[in-house]
Amino acid sequence: MKSGRYIGVMSGTSLDGIDVVLAAIDERLVAQQATYSHPIPIALKTAILGMCQGQQVTLAQVGELDTQLGILFAQAVQGLLDQCGISPEEITAVGCHGQTVWHQPKGDVTFSMQLGDNNRVAALTGITTVGDFRRRDMAWGGQGAPLVPAFHQALLADAAERRIILNIGGIANLSMLLPGQAVRGYDTGPGNMLMDAWIWRNRSLPYDKDAQWASQGQVCRPLLQQMLADPYFSAPAPKSTGREYFNQAWLTRQLGNYPALLAEDVQATLAELTATSISEQVQLVGGCDRLMVCGGGARNPLLMARLSALLPGTEVCTTDAFGISGDDMEALAFAWLAFRTMSGQSGNLPSVTGASQETVLGAIYPVV
Repeated sequence: MKSGRYIGVMSGTSLDGIDVVLAAIDERLVAQQATYSHPIPIALKTAILGMCQGQQVTLAQVGELDTQLGILFAQAVQGLLDQCGISPEEITAVGCHGQTVWHQPKGDVTFSMQLGDNNRVAALTGITTVGDFRRRDMAWGGQGAPLVPAFHQALLADAAERRIILNIGGIANLSMLLPGQAVRGYDTGPGNMLMDAWIWRNRSLPYDKDAQWASQGQVCRPLLQQMLADPYFSAPAPKSTGREYFNQAWLTRQLGNYPALLAEDVQATLAELTATSISEQVQLVGGCDRLMVCGGGARNPLLMARLSALLPGTEVCTTDAFGISGDDMEALAFAWLAFRTMSGQSGNLPSVTGASQETVLGAIYPVV
């Protein structure tokens, strides 16, 4: 086992910053020791949005963004080191997920592309870096996502209680930790992504803080039902999605028959879409005793209230109540996945991704 101190780096579909965590990890324990958030410059955020929704781009643009993100991820790691006053020599490895710009798990040719040159991360930080986590799973026929359910199982499964872990980032995803059953997990659909896009378009705000704007609106039930009729919501697992599917163009198409709908009513309807699409999937597996929420959506009081209302008899809480920061969950998971890779252990769950076998994930970029 390659026990030691690991750093996890995650920038998700919400593009609200780079989450960096430091943890001591061995085969029995994951102990978070520090956390740091690094901003994404608006120019880089614009460049990411400029290629992840199906736009035509040049190879030069892809290469330049890959390099810029690698430098940015290295700066984020250095920010954590500086904050903690520790040296690169004290870190076993960095687990860097990279920024997803296209995820295509279905069709004749499947692939997933994360940018952020891990060679730059290793060279600029002086720390061995593990990255490119998704594609090994896809090579064995899986969807390459979600990968975090394996981490959820390791830390949060209970032998007697039916638990489901819900991450509400840009995309929402579930990890079913049901006693006596293989772990399952998949993306339910949009989490914060469409709400964030709509408030940015209408009010130039990055997100709807405390759901203040959505709470002023009324849910448009016909629009909600139209959105829920999208084939993705009824598709069987394994399934995963991202901004290449649920994006501004998707939302514009949905709103085509509702030109006079108030902007705050759209926001309220998008919040209800997130809550309803999640709750329907929870009910589909027979419900759970406890729904444990992490990600930015856990701080949205409207989403949390609607989940409680739509899932009577289920305790809806945050993972923070069980000792794992909801804000840092995914970055912590990739620190753990880096530990698994460095230890030569598998990191995927075929019951989640659909891969034909368990496999070691990612590639190792050594310093020397």
